[in-house]
Amino acid sequence: MQILNPQQTAAALPYAALVPAIALVATQLRRGQINAPERMVVEIDPASVLLCMPAIGADVGVTKLITVHADNAHHKLPAIQGEVVVFDTATGRRLALLDGPVVSARRTAAVTLLGIQRLLPRKPLSALLIGTGVQAAAHADALVDYFGLDTFLIASRTMPKSLAKAEVFCAALRRRYPHVSAQAIIVDSLANTVPFTDVVIALTTSRSAVIPAQISSDTLAIGVGAFKPDMAEFPAELLHARAIVVDHLAGAKHEAGDLLQANIDWSTVHELSGILEHPWLPSAQLPVYKTVGHAAWDLAAARVAIASLAK
Repeated sequence: MQILNPQQTAAALPYAALVPAIALVATQLRRGQINAPERMVVEIDPASVLLCMPAIGADVGVTKLITVHADNAHHKLPAIQGEVVVFDTATGRRLALLDGPVVSARRTAAVTLLGIQRLLPRKPLSALLIGTGVQAAAHADALVDYFGLDTFLIASRTMPKSLAKAEVFCAALRRRYPHVSAQAIIVDSLANTVPFTDVVIALTTSRSAVIPAQISSDTLAIGVGAFKPDMAEFPAELLHARAIVVDHLAGAKHEAGDLLQANIDWSTVHELSGILEHPWLPSAQLPVYKTVGHAAWDLAAARVAIASLAK
């Protein structure tokens, strides 16, 4: 079994391979070719949980074990820690141990890239990211790597130093990519004026809407961070005004707090796998895209990693 550290895990998961791998596994999941039950959530304490996410394909299987300790900043440790065990389906032979947070960050960003690829009728050139955490950094890297995107607006919702955090994020982004333009903005300003960008991506754990209700009909709005029923990044007004696409319908019905709180009609919600089989037709206004994650996306990442290691 090969054990990969965070840097090695990232290197084994290039977005050029990860995005089509997500598309394939989404189709296989829809066809019943992937065995992936709902994730198990075990409470450790009021601020901490253990997440167990298994998925099995005909070739390989995975089990992702993640702990989330919300108070770990006090211990100078990351909130999310864990690993992904990859094994051969036919024999159970362990093949690799991957860094869990890196797998989560990169496969989540890849699901976003796939949604943009299928729902935005043009190559994106600009993005507004709401959030400055690990997922925001992964998404910025993914957008630069996969689409060559070079114009960012960054908004942090963390008060009272939201602008300062966004400026630090922008400076780090420009250091990684000197050709990129990255500008920090005050998140509260979005309530009055929303600068045009091709995509708006929320990557927060907010319990109230952070995506503006009044965004251009030509902007694709994506919600990534809210993964519990009491969280929300989309305003109900926007959800009721546009078509809705989710990465995994069954999971969204339990975890997409934005959609649950807005009391949307689930019979009208589209699933990503359906869009892959029947491409989205351009319309007067773009849909919104909500992701909640699924163990099958980790399986896709495992396949890419194993293929990378075999080269």
